[in-house]
Amino acid sequence: MSARLNNARRVVVKIGSALLVDQDSGELRHAWLQALAEDVAGLRGRGQDVVLVSSGAIALGQRSLGLTERLLRLEDSQAAAAAGQIRLAHAYQDALARHAIPVAQILLTSDDTEQRRRYLNARGTIGALLAHGSVAVVNENDTVATEEIRFGDNDRLAARVAAMIAADCLVLLSDIDGLYSADPRRDEAARFIPEVKEITPEIEAMAGASGSSVGSGGMVTKLAAARIAMQAGCSMVIADGKAAHPLRRLGENGHGTWFATAATPSSARKRWIAGSLRPQGSLLIDAGAARALQGGKSLLPAGVIGVDGRFQRGDAVSVRDPERTEVARGLVAYSSDDARRIMGRRSSEISDLLGYRGREEMIHRDDLALL
Repeated sequence: MSARLNNARRVVVKIGSALLVDQDSGELRHAWLQALAEDVAGLRGRGQDVVLVSSGAIALGQRSLGLTERLLRLEDSQAAAAAGQIRLAHAYQDALARHAIPVAQILLTSDDTEQRRRYLNARGTIGALLAHGSVAVVNENDTVATEEIRFGDNDRLAARVAAMIAADCLVLLSDIDGLYSADPRRDEAARFIPEVKEITPEIEAMAGASGSSVGSGGMVTKLAAARIAMQAGCSMVIADGKAAHPLRRLGENGHGTWFATAATPSSARKRWIAGSLRPQGSLLIDAGAARALQGGKSLLPAGVIGVDGRFQRGDAVSVRDPERTEVARGLVAYSSDDARRIMGRRSSEISDLLGYRGREEMIHRDDLALL
């Protein structure tokens, strides 16, 4: 099972508060974080992209602000998040700097993964950071998130990020080594579940409550994350992260509960584009562009000969050949107004025509599903 991690092109790792922050002192576990940074450097040394989704800001901020209550008021919780996020970002920066790995911080709310424009901006930013060799450290934007736009836990945030960036593997590092048939802390007969291929009612019944005093997630949230990841073609594992070098150990022995999917991120994304999105307009293409699409190419502005309807960047559109037969659907990189300005023109002319430098493709092949 370790091959699912070792062979992944892009890995998202979620780190819980109970692993990063000592529950007694409220201080950062520096030695553990240094070991994790070594693991991340090892993954990157194999050519793998890594994104970290890290809890811990509120737990770190509580101590610095002298907040000792177990249940904080909303404004105190947001204040703790603001104070703790600075410490958290600096800790990751220092740990990864020892391996010459640049770090960037991204704070998200659920709106950023559900509203199309924000989703595209977040996805583009993370993609650019990875392309430039950076490790993105993602956390929920607790300082501004209200109840209706909160994830509430970083398990589901990590799964949304994994789906957003087409990750192959999502690792949830936890204070437990995986899913059991019952809570192993209370039931000695609890049976370890090494692999889950489908989340059934029986599997859901095995979930319990959060076991740590600083974390907000439990097995219920991890199963919700698994469902999101599997639908996106991303394998997920719940693994023990308490000891040093958790990713190295996972890569060596594969121990954890793996949620397996036969789909790939690419196939799941294209199936979503083709079957789940309602086209907001259409692009008419010439015969040469139609042949290029069949050969796995992107759709360039030069191949577009007509634009119908009104749509915005990131909307789904139909792609039709000269006989107006729908041959593909895709997520368009330009609004209908801009698409009309650049259709039939070379990609090198886009900046002059629009006044800004956009994508070279009208629809990138990763955002295109042939019909």
